[in-house]
Amino acid sequence: MKYVLRDFLFKTRYKTIDYKGEFQQELTFVLPFAYWHYLNGTLQSTVACLNTKELYFFSSDHVEQFKERDWTSNYNSFEVPNMTHCISFDYSKWARVPLKSYYKNDLFVFDKPILVIANKYNTEWGGAPVNFFSIDTLDKIINLVKGRYKILYNRPGAGNIVTDNSEVLNLNEHAWLKKEHPDVILMDDLYRDNEASVNNFNHFQLLVYASCDRYISVHGGTAALASYFGGKNIILSKKGIEHPMNEFATIFPQLSGATILHAKTENDIFEYIAEHY
Repeated sequence: MKYVLRDFLFKTRYKTIDYKGEFQQELTFVLPFAYWHYLNGTLQSTVACLNTKELYFFSSDHVEQFKERDWTSNYNSFEVPNMTHCISFDYSKWARVPLKSYYKNDLFVFDKPILVIANKYNTEWGGAPVNFFSIDTLDKIINLVKGRYKILYNRPGAGNIVTDNSEVLNLNEHAWLKKEHPDVILMDDLYRDNEASVNNFNHFQLLVYASCDRYISVHGGTAALASYFGGKNIILSKKGIEHPMNEFATIFPQLSGATILHAKTENDIFEYIAEHY
């Protein structure tokens, strides 16, 4: 209630949105909230982590202040609607952010439709990795889709992203991919080849994803980003609060209108590929 007059009557540029928490929640809750204020004429400034300016392209005053993410930083705050996870969502101050149309380009276009495999391999909830594509799973995925798509493999290293409490581990899959599946393009290599044309790795991801309509991703910010660009997104999520909250059927599709296919097991991935890809 304390924002009713400023948001709906006075409508002056007053709102500063300050966030350094988890990437997934920034994408699902914070960024759409900031965009709503931009459309409403009430956004004054945004403050976030390094390499986020391109996400907040609409903000005339964006400060990249934080060098690390703190996953607990927003737990006691209700300044952003829907935080941190909800059984239902209020979209009255939430607006779909048009990342795909804004970053549409001719730089990353190939002779076949792009399919992005977006993986991660890091500690989760203070323990071992849970939601990730193993080398064996990657091999099966690639063999199922090769020939129909230009496959891009994306697992950003710690040097390309702002990390949180999770430790990025070594899966040793990049060398294996170059040997066993040389036709698969590693996003790390593509980034180095185009580094002079982009501002940072996040900017690079946005440009590549804007040319793609098919994704196979894993639980977390990786899956949320892939859900911003329409098309279809198979998400491997074996565990997470998103399950009882049913977020893969609500907030994730809302990000762009994408079809979200929630795979709880590796076999689910293969079945979804056969049916939808």
